[in-house]
Amino acid sequence: MHVRPYRIGINDDAIADLHSRLDRTRWPDEINDDDGGWGTNLPWLQGLARYWRNEFDWRTQEARLNTLPQFMATIDGLDIHFVHVRGKGPDPLPLIITHGWPGSFIEFEKVIPLLSDPAAHGGDAADAFDLVIPSLPGYGFSGRPSRAGTGPAQIGTLWAKLMAGLGYGRYGAQGGDWGAAVTTAVALADAEHVAGIHQNFIFRMPQPPVDAAELTEAERAYIAEVAHWVDVEGGYAHIQGTRPQTLGYALTDTPIGLAGWIAEKFRAWSDCGGDVEAVFTKDELLTNISIYWFTGNITSGLRLYKERALAPPLIVPGRRVLPPFGHARFPKEITRPPRAWAERIYDVRHWTEMPRGGHFAAMEQPALLAKDICAFFRKLR
Repeated sequence: MHVRPYRIGINDDAIADLHSRLDRTRWPDEINDDDGGWGTNLPWLQGLARYWRNEFDWRTQEARLNTLPQFMATIDGLDIHFVHVRGKGPDPLPLIITHGWPGSFIEFEKVIPLLSDPAAHGGDAADAFDLVIPSLPGYGFSGRPSRAGTGPAQIGTLWAKLMAGLGYGRYGAQGGDWGAAVTTAVALADAEHVAGIHQNFIFRMPQPPVDAAELTEAERAYIAEVAHWVDVEGGYAHIQGTRPQTLGYALTDTPIGLAGWIAEKFRAWSDCGGDVEAVFTKDELLTNISIYWFTGNITSGLRLYKERALAPPLIVPGRRVLPPFGHARFPKEITRPPRAWAERIYDVRHWTEMPRGGHFAAMEQPALLAKDICAFFRKLR
């Protein structure tokens, strides 16, 4: 594994091109849609576009991100971008944290200091972590797979090789959204070295973990909840899981199309009461969107949905994930399996009903998430 330092450096021409495209946006009309039921609200997106064009300063965001220690590792011929922050404590536990879609490594900016230097933020230095925060293949500043076959299972193996290459013989893993699937895959691929896994999302399985007759009432209610969510919210996943390339042409060519597609999910999936800016600033939203825009990696990111659809499921009835499992269950998460469901798959040692927060937990409630991660791994050090 070849590792070298990395700095983000978007060229001036790319920024000028973005501004030119924003200036030439062709807007659609809209049915009055105050509740977002038809999609991203037109006046709100127009306001975001004006801010992106006239006030958002990518260079300021880039400089801030470049204060993080970033690296590029070549693993099995694929470049993997990652942040590597050494913990400040007597014996930091290595922890690999994985983002999802439509997020990026910047989801974890707020939890990095809380986990790497807890004593400086009212915690215990004994809870410190060495943090490894990669960008998924085809996301952010990581390389794009050149052929099919890089799904969660394969990424889990890449992450195990990354941690071994960094010299970590024992480590934990954490994630939400795709990061949860990858975290589970790491535990399956490298159980002997994984001290435990913590997730703030549990990926829904393609079938119940046992015969349907054995399901509890809460598990049956969960299956019905998932079916309803798929009907109301799941259209994006069906498109991305069947025809990602076709969608990718539009999202790669128009920054407003990209912003509308991504911002809708931050509004719908967060604990924001319908007001996305009550939780995320415009700068936070646009820094994440700009990473997708400047790298041109939106299409390769979408492909992960089709990769999962084509691959065998990670978990089939009767297969269990062996390392200890902890879960932070946020109230506005998009789907929320009951503990009984998780216990059929994982060795559940820790389960916390969180008081607030949604799908983007590390951005929405960094202190709550960091506290729960520390509490879970404290028993496994």
